[in-house]
Amino acid sequence: MHVPARSRLIRFNKPYGVLSQFTPEGRWRGLQDFITLPGVYVAGRLDADSEGLLLLTDDGKLQARIADPRFKLEKTYWAQVEGLPDEAALQALRQGVQLNDGPTLPARARLLEPAPAVWERDPPIRVRLAVPTTWIELVIREGRNRQVRRMTAAVGHPTLRLIRAAIGPYTLDGLAPACWLDVTHPSSPGVAHGSPV
Repeated sequence: MHVPARSRLIRFNKPYGVLSQFTPEGRWRGLQDFITLPGVYVAGRLDADSEGLLLLTDDGKLQARIADPRFKLEKTYWAQVEGLPDEAALQALRQGVQLNDGPTLPARARLLEPAPAVWERDPPIRVRLAVPTTWIELVIREGRNRQVRRMTAAVGHPTLRLIRAAIGPYTLDGLAPACWLDVTHPSSPGVAHGSPV
């Protein structure tokens, strides 16, 4: 994906409990606690109870290209699900599952073995000792409300934790939770990362 020379693009590893907006709301925190750059806006949303990659830009056209499902930019998610999905469940995700707002497009789905080396979530997920959990990777090109959670539930494996690992060519690589990196100006002073508060 081409980023215009004068545009700014920020990668942010959004923690659990933070909204995809600058102002807090209710019990959820806002991006203003982590990013104080003027003039950047979120390109695509990530639910407050989901974690991982969020992109921000000061370019309206780039923002639309990242966020608009018509551009079919792939989004990669790591979902920690209840139980152990079998090949039939994975195949159902690959073919597309029926949701209450219609069928999903085919997705790429695979077990993540070994589990990804991710940070501890605060607060931790609710775990039932008698029920194992499994990490799966889902790559989708849509952006429906809570789509990944609804997809895994539809095949019998509710999502307990959800991390967005990539949007198109941009990934979480090198980003600790609550930290951000200026993709377009990586050598600028003071933009290596924001510190958690």
